[in-house]
Amino acid sequence: MKSLQNSIKDLDYLKVIGTLERDYNSVIFDSRKAKSNAVFVAMIGTKSNGHDYIENVIENGCTIIVCQKDYQFSTNENVTYIIVENTNLALAQLAANFYGHPSKQLKLIGITGTNGKTTTTTLLHQLFSKLGYHVGLLSTVVNKIGDKNLESTHTTPDAVSLNALLADMVEEGCSHCFMEVSSHAIHQNRIGALQFSGGIFTNITHDHLDYHKTFAEYRDVKKTFFDDIPKTAFALSNIDDKNGEFVLQNTKAKTHTYSLHNVADFKAKVIENQFSGLVLQIDGTEVWSHLIGEFNASNLLAVYACATLLNEDKIEILTAISELRSVDGRFQYVRSSTGIIAIIDYAHTPDALENVLKTIANIRSKNENVITIIGCGGDRDKTKRPIMAEIACNLSDKVIFTSDNPRSENADTIIDEMNAGVPGQHFKKTTNITDRSQAIKSAVAQAQPKDIILIAGKGHETYQEINGVKHDFDDKKIVVEMFNKMEK
Repeated sequence: MKSLQNSIKDLDYLKVIGTLERDYNSVIFDSRKAKSNAVFVAMIGTKSNGHDYIENVIENGCTIIVCQKDYQFSTNENVTYIIVENTNLALAQLAANFYGHPSKQLKLIGITGTNGKTTTTTLLHQLFSKLGYHVGLLSTVVNKIGDKNLESTHTTPDAVSLNALLADMVEEGCSHCFMEVSSHAIHQNRIGALQFSGGIFTNITHDHLDYHKTFAEYRDVKKTFFDDIPKTAFALSNIDDKNGEFVLQNTKAKTHTYSLHNVADFKAKVIENQFSGLVLQIDGTEVWSHLIGEFNASNLLAVYACATLLNEDKIEILTAISELRSVDGRFQYVRSSTGIIAIIDYAHTPDALENVLKTIANIRSKNENVITIIGCGGDRDKTKRPIMAEIACNLSDKVIFTSDNPRSENADTIIDEMNAGVPGQHFKKTTNITDRSQAIKSAVAQAQPKDIILIAGKGHETYQEINGVKHDFDDKKIVVEMFNKMEK
């Protein structure tokens, strides 16, 4: 049991109504989990307001309620009410306290940006594992404690789950944790009470404008991550991105930069870029990597820089980099016996799609066709749909518009909105096939030897969400099955 009297010392609160002489054994924000000895934090979400359920949770045994100021309620003499400025931050502070501030007991590195977060965090986990450390990973694809995989449902978990995972890592002897930090998590204060040893900025491009409304707001939220990390941490930024220097303004942390094209603290140059891998020159030393594309060269440079800032040996870092493997669904390719190449990539933003297609353009011989299969997710930023369609058409020989995760939207309507971005001269190269499985099969059926098929948008995902239901669906599995059929 935890003492409320002691816990409140870590909480930014305005006032308390009722006694602090109470104990508790859990922190919750979901009213359905209400029980005796739980602290209920009334969160204000996009779809519901936890304050509306205060009476219900009290009936189910909760006697400690954390409320946001300006909320009107009738007090119960058997309940303690803690009034705060922001319940999102209060949840993070209570969760960190409840689990013993695990972020202070390991080296926690946060990676934020529109693209490259998953690849960079996963490569860092691989690298430090190869260097002999027991490390944790929190990513879009999977959470890991050492080699043990745990399901990941969000890019950055809620504050309670996040601190619970970090506490498990500490319990199991992890020395480091590498985690993706999403803009939603920053804005919603899910990371509000964590102590970071370092932060990495990869880039920022058009995304999540359904949530943040404007690009400036989205960018500024990313910046607050660096504003808030302590002076004992490092802040590492990609200055090939035009906002790379901006995010470092006002940070108290020690600032460092990395770049492929500009003067920076950490430099790399692409020597060779083939489907077989990359040859890079990093800080004057050549190293080969299994990964492909300039965007991965940038990710690898971030990994190298981070490891260096964590005081690892340069030669050991570069040796381990040559052994790192690509992340599932990130420029992951399979080749048929006839020589058709299929590339599965998570690219679901305009910049990511353009990067992948330009990487293909730089590697291809120009004697083959590039066939792009692309959709856009439902209930997400609609403004990027025509932009992504235009990019696909400009950089592909053939384009098939299909469904992604339509969620509650009509898939055909999403495709229509994508088609609005198709330049007139490219109408003839586009096809609409709503069924994603059929779209992949059609691309394989029309592909000739050496043609390149890009299947973009879903990457590592093994489901397709339609009308609130997740159906089994794996882009890679379908294309491999098609390739196998061709061989029979």
